[in-house]
Amino acid sequence: MKNWILIIVILVLHLPSQAAKPFYTLSGRISDRLSEPVSFATLTFNDKKYITTVDVDGRYEIKLEKGVYSGIVSAVSYRTVDFKIELAKDTVFDIVMEEDAVQLQSVNVYGKTVGKQLEEGAFSVNAVEIAPNLNKMVTLNDLIDRTSGVKVRREGGAGSDFDLTINGMSGNSIRYFIDGVPLETKGTGLTLDNVPLNTVERIELYKGVVPSYLGADALGGAVNIVTRKKRQNYLDASYGIGSFHTYLGDITGQYYIPGTPVVIQPTFSVNYSKNDYKMKNVEVWSEEQDRYIFTNKQRFHDDYFSLLGQVEVGVNDVKWAHKFFVGFSYNKLDKDIQTGAMQNKVYGEASRHTHSYNISARYNKRWEQVSTRLTLSHTWDHSETVDTACRKYSWDGTWMPSSGNEMNNRARTIRVYKRPLTVLNTGVDYELNEHNTFAFNYMLNRRGNNRYDEIDKNFEPSNDVVTKHILSLTYSQSFFNKKWQTSYFVKDYINALSIKQSDDIVITGSDKIDRNNVKNYRGAGVGSRYSVCEPLSVKGSYEHSVRLPLSRELLGNGTTVYPNLALSPEASNNYNLGIFGIYYFDSLNQLSYEANGFIRHVQNYIRATVSEREGMMQYVNEPAIDIKGFDVEVSYVWNNSFQFTANASWSDARDLKRYKTDGNLSATYKNRVPNRPWFFGNIDASYTFRDLIMKTDRLGIVAEYQYIHWYYLNWEAFGAASSKARIPTQNITNVSLSYCWHNDRYNVSLECNNIFDRLAYDNYMLQKPGRSFGAKFRIFIN
Repeated sequence: MKNWILIIVILVLHLPSQAAKPFYTLSGRISDRLSEPVSFATLTFNDKKYITTVDVDGRYEIKLEKGVYSGIVSAVSYRTVDFKIELAKDTVFDIVMEEDAVQLQSVNVYGKTVGKQLEEGAFSVNAVEIAPNLNKMVTLNDLIDRTSGVKVRREGGAGSDFDLTINGMSGNSIRYFIDGVPLETKGTGLTLDNVPLNTVERIELYKGVVPSYLGADALGGAVNIVTRKKRQNYLDASYGIGSFHTYLGDITGQYYIPGTPVVIQPTFSVNYSKNDYKMKNVEVWSEEQDRYIFTNKQRFHDDYFSLLGQVEVGVNDVKWAHKFFVGFSYNKLDKDIQTGAMQNKVYGEASRHTHSYNISARYNKRWEQVSTRLTLSHTWDHSETVDTACRKYSWDGTWMPSSGNEMNNRARTIRVYKRPLTVLNTGVDYELNEHNTFAFNYMLNRRGNNRYDEIDKNFEPSNDVVTKHILSLTYSQSFFNKKWQTSYFVKDYINALSIKQSDDIVITGSDKIDRNNVKNYRGAGVGSRYSVCEPLSVKGSYEHSVRLPLSRELLGNGTTVYPNLALSPEASNNYNLGIFGIYYFDSLNQLSYEANGFIRHVQNYIRATVSEREGMMQYVNEPAIDIKGFDVEVSYVWNNSFQFTANASWSDARDLKRYKTDGNLSATYKNRVPNRPWFFGNIDASYTFRDLIMKTDRLGIVAEYQYIHWYYLNWEAFGAASSKARIPTQNITNVSLSYCWHNDRYNVSLECNNIFDRLAYDNYMLQKPGRSFGAKFRIFIN
């Protein structure tokens, strides 16, 4: 810690000696005469001394010193606009451009989205743009699953639990955010599987090192959902229908009250599925043959329903705030439980229900060189697990009486968890000059865990509390017209536990812990990027990070996960090195690439173990794990019509515990960590036809292929190779067709997933759906 503080002090002392000059923000929107955005236009100031690019919504923002500036705005097929402006404070400057068809053949301007600029920063990150996929019947998880270095493992169909892996790290080592705020503030019922697609602009996937402003104790990376920021009135509604009685509906919009800066943003979303897909080769009793046989049966107790209602009201660009919004949301989820952690544990009546209320406030303000941000949120999160049937079910729907309930063969139970959550995230940024900035961030996360049982009188109620405080300080440099960017940061983690539960001490380890304790951990890191030229840039980063156990890991989930109160925090040294670039052959042909290598040295690695007898999971610590690997992606685009993308990812996670607690050599020493994919890849190809039937219409065809290599469920040192349980190799192909007309106002899509009906697993003995079909209609009015 002292070394990192010393480094920052030395760097500050070597800052340029010139006095700091005030910088102001010039921002605005570039549009045509119909108020449509002129995406990726270029603004050039003072004869190319300063250049910035407009984003996909026509918006730009640049920080300049106080003074008078002249410049031009240029864009493909538009007349160049000259302008002159005096900058003495933060200023909004909008420009209207006129079309010029003559320039269409002679001017080539290559623009970059905000997501692409983010990928070219100092940290290892992928940005997934949502716009090309808005019309498809997909979830955020589906889109994330196709990016390099990332794998999403599902336990079943719609609404099932999932596990996300980024560069070899998975599970709760990954943190989830929405606009920089923990996604859990929306309630446990809202996940990457049911966030409305039409509210999202892009998904940011941070690999390993996570920016300090997120206020996260993420060990393996983070997912940040960035919502749409269009400053216009609009309505976006969609309806989809699919196989297995699947239905979804989303509606979102934005309305500016005339004559005021007040804007209203409502969102409503509903999802339903019976998930009654066919289970292949499952074991059932045959009365005719008087023996157990393997056959195909439909799932019969896996209904899923989720609902989200949200409204935000606020103002933009007033004297006292650049942004101020207050919001309220309600989330509800009902989920039948068909299986345990493996499909040989069949349930017929157990279910889980959650509902959550959230209130929040967001505030942003900038004063010359200082900007502040503040988010405050409180969530009332209520869940219950109903397991009152003393029965043992089979896949044909028949059952036999049992001495205990379905899930763990104990007393009937209606287990209730009330988990209130309070989150505070605040930060201050100070821009010393155009080359040097400082940022401070503080995050408070307090989660309660009030649990009781409505019918099991022998269950011991408790009220636990887990509180986290995370502080960070970041210093960033930018030189050579932003070709070289570097960030240094230090973090401090404070974890406070108040544990009251003491039942099941053999399973939960509640007798091995200090029930009221406060512990402190520290981390630090650095990330740097240098752009040699457009086709070649190099980036590298390092972080010593700490990851505090989540409430799910410590306290269980009341259904399929046992508590483990003796869990220790993970600590890791993360190293990343990568190269990337874009090469423009001409105005029609573009090739981009990215390759990253990573090393993770993890202490007290937290992983999920599965009890085959009970069908339950529990999180445990592994003393030392070493992970190394790489991911690579190549993409080719022709004439903005044809696109081909291929990526591959490989990781190697090994157990480094040489000796057991009794002093004997560990049989799993240097074994690959089980139950995790280690080699996988994707190939995507798409073609877009334009102006087929009418002007401004588009027909898109997409084909996707995914490969996942097989892997063992348990340690490879145990048992004979022929009898070891393993998750088989996957080869999945999807196709889709979409048609848009009237300037994307009306959109319809058809798709087929797993077109060859391959047997699909992400987890041992937990089949995913086979071949499925879907259709979606979407309308966008602005």
